[in-house]
Amino acid sequence: MNLPPPDMPPVVDSCSAGLLACDALQARWGDAGGMAARRERRLAALLAAARHSVFYRERFERHGSGLERQPPVQKAELMARFADWVTDPRLRLECLREFAADPARVGHAFAGAFTVWESSGSSGVPGLFVQDARAMAVYDTLETLRRPVIAPWRRWLDPFYLGERIAFVGAIGPFASTVSVERLRRAVPGMAPRLRAYSFLQPIEELVTALNHWQPTVLTTYPSTALVLAEQARAGRLRLSPCEVWTGGEALGAAARACVGAAFGCPVRNSYGASEFLALASECDSRRLHLNSDWAILEPVDERGTPLPVGQTGCTTLLTNLANHVQPLIRYDLGDRVRFDPAPCACGSPLPVIEVEGRVDDMLAFEAADGRFVRLSPLALTTVLEEQAGAFDFQLCQTGPRGMVLTLSPAADATMLERARGALGDYLSQQGLPRIPLRIRRGALPGCSASGKRPRIVRAPLIQRTPPPSPVPTVRCSGHCASGGVAAA
Repeated sequence: MNLPPPDMPPVVDSCSAGLLACDALQARWGDAGGMAARRERRLAALLAAARHSVFYRERFERHGSGLERQPPVQKAELMARFADWVTDPRLRLECLREFAADPARVGHAFAGAFTVWESSGSSGVPGLFVQDARAMAVYDTLETLRRPVIAPWRRWLDPFYLGERIAFVGAIGPFASTVSVERLRRAVPGMAPRLRAYSFLQPIEELVTALNHWQPTVLTTYPSTALVLAEQARAGRLRLSPCEVWTGGEALGAAARACVGAAFGCPVRNSYGASEFLALASECDSRRLHLNSDWAILEPVDERGTPLPVGQTGCTTLLTNLANHVQPLIRYDLGDRVRFDPAPCACGSPLPVIEVEGRVDDMLAFEAADGRFVRLSPLALTTVLEEQAGAFDFQLCQTGPRGMVLTLSPAADATMLERARGALGDYLSQQGLPRIPLRIRRGALPGCSASGKRPRIVRAPLIQRTPPPSPVPTVRCSGHCASGGVAAA
């Protein structure tokens, strides 16, 4: 198959980039009405562009063209009809897959016009996502202008981080994270020697040695990986003094944030992104996630796909990407559990506040003594273990309708095992499950998925084949990677 030669990443002209930047700043300091007007204008443009997609044109004819009329769409359905899904005939799936599979082409442009990355397929179906120059410019603008400035004087003196050494630690491959890193290294003059990617699948000793040698001033990774590195720092093996730690791609709890911040002696900031939309939300100075709602629509829905009111957490969330017209995503099942917070943020931003549970972990369901099933949120379970037991490196597995095994890392001592047993036992009792057998052990933890994330709360395959009568949503990682300005969650 003849592929175009590697090319520089596509970029928009300076005038268009400037207009995007001005609009992002105006919206950020405007009001909710202005935000809604931008969203409606961009939604109309997306629906018009989607008519060039055979897949969506058929759906519009069947259901109507309004957003609220569109049924949710799954990744598997879109990938099965890839040629009908995309709006540009140059985007042929076989060519794109061959392009993405070539390590030498990571961060290059496909056909001189498109940025390409994959999601891992840990949700069951691998995804391949394509963005044109305009969509990438939107993501870049949101990352640059809406991420809080941790040290204003440093950022004003060096807005493009050219004086920094930025280390991304995560999955190395054709994922959004690595593509974003390599794209920046090629597109921004002076960035290549200041930005490096390190695989966290290498032996920890090798990773620690490499980071000690390079001494990054900015560290960006997943929260779970940040905790592993923090443990190495507390043990005196990892000797870094970064000015900032950026995390993304997973939920960052208060205890985990404090642990990482104390280990490295610097601020920690989290963001929320996806392979389907790189820059969904970033934290403000109040450490609350603000959705970029002028460019992305998120709809928390119940198990029947019905939108939920503000304040309720959905079983899953539907994404409509207003920036990408070449591969439209309209009410796409993102898989994350998201809640819109009705309380206004102290920072005064018109952007809505969201809370994200993520999609790495499973929702567990246990049979109580009276025969009913009690569902346990993975976020609640991880919070109990993190904040009450001080355990961060673990996997909690449901082994049956009334069984549970907690595996802690070999480094866990007897005191941590007892704290974990007590904290989980108390929580289960509070939930009406006082007699659930709980086995706790030390041992090797399972490896990560292809995208680099390890599920910490899992259901055994037997449980997934025989679910309780009421639907139990499964929350799985699907290739989202840490954003942190250089990689996407």
